Amino acid sequence: MSNLQKWREDTPACQEVIHFNNAGAALMPRPVIDVMKAHLELEASAGGYEAAAIAKQSINGFYQSIATLLNTKPENIAYLNNATDAYNRALSSVPFNKGDYLLTTNDDYVSNQIAFFQLVKNQGVQLIRAENLPEGGVDPQSVRELVQRYRPKLVAVTQMPTNSGLIQDVVAIGQICKEFDTLYIVDACQSVGQIPVDVEEIHCDFLSATFRKFLRGPRGAGFLYVSDKALQMGLEPIFLDLHSARWTATNAYQPVADAKRFEIWERPFALLLGSKVAVDYALEVGLSTIESRVVELSDYCRTKLQQIPGLKVLDKGSRLGGIITLHLEGFGPEELHSLIQHEGINTSINWKEYARIDFDQKQVDWALRVSPHYYNTHQEVDSLTGFVESLKFKRKKV
Repeated sequence: MSNLQKWREDTPACQEVIHFNNAGAALMPRPVIDVMKAHLELEASAGGYEAAAIAKQSINGFYQSIATLLNTKPENIAYLNNATDAYNRALSSVPFNKGDYLLTTNDDYVSNQIAFFQLVKNQGVQLIRAENLPEGGVDPQSVRELVQRYRPKLVAVTQMPTNSGLIQDVVAIGQICKEFDTLYIVDACQSVGQIPVDVEEIHCDFLSATFRKFLRGPRGAGFLYVSDKALQMGLEPIFLDLHSARWTATNAYQPVADAKRFEIWERPFALLLGSKVAVDYALEVGLSTIESRVVELSDYCRTKLQQIPGLKVLDKGSRLGGIITLHLEGFGPEELHSLIQHEGINTSINWKEYARIDFDQKQVDWALRVSPHYYNTHQEVDSLTGFVESLKFKRKKV
């Protein structure tokens, strides 16, 4: 049996659907599903607290699995309910004062941008954005110049935007932040599980991600990496609990020493265990193997789509990954998505409000998002591109 056959056999839904919505939520492999079912059954038979005690060793192993994935230590990892929760808890720990600068990019994720706007509104933070390179993606030289000029309290970069195949050069920006001793947060929601991510190489202080996307884990689960520097600075989220801190005197508390200060006590252990198995599965497949297949399938898909009259592939950047965004003349977004879904092919729609700066520059109000993963096949890509090409006969006159 080939590796591809094994991956598809481990993924029951491959027999039911062509899944190109991995940037939304990937298909979970059977071992992930099995461990979550088993823990829920244990909770049902033994009790929730008792099940957690029985599974304590595996629960503790979660932190080692994520640490291995990111090339760090278990003490630097926190489990959170989702990537946005992880990101916002990190953001809340940064000691902004009125007039401090926050430097970001044109391509940062919409939820992060909204959080930045709230910091501007509520704390008087000043928001600045680095310029993009002509080919797409943030210009490290622009970041350097802005860091030198404004000395921002925080630099924030989304490694791979939700609305584009672009992969940003977070390593180059990390070198700048290290040089100027600037706090640095990376949103790796779309990149972790798709490409190798090494926090030691990136030199970030925080990195947030989810499990439901390219890591192929469950929904409702995410994590946060916190650097030794951030921990030694005493950074802590705006609210702690009995898990993340200790009540040390009548009117005093002390946060725990490691990244668990960013967690809360109540965690869904079935999801946590499923997330651990998803990471272990990705490590077994190999991140280099995953990246190679994702890039090859995505390039193949882009090449075929670019041959279709009236279709624009929107992705820009010198390095592209497993998100393909396209716009097809003569169709509305819901109609196009529905027609493709009716063929048993999963994709998704990105709206302008998800990426206003990028979509304004590309002069589109929406994009169809196609996101293959390593368990997809060339034949599945052919099915998608062949069907989209056939739609020219149904296209509305414009």
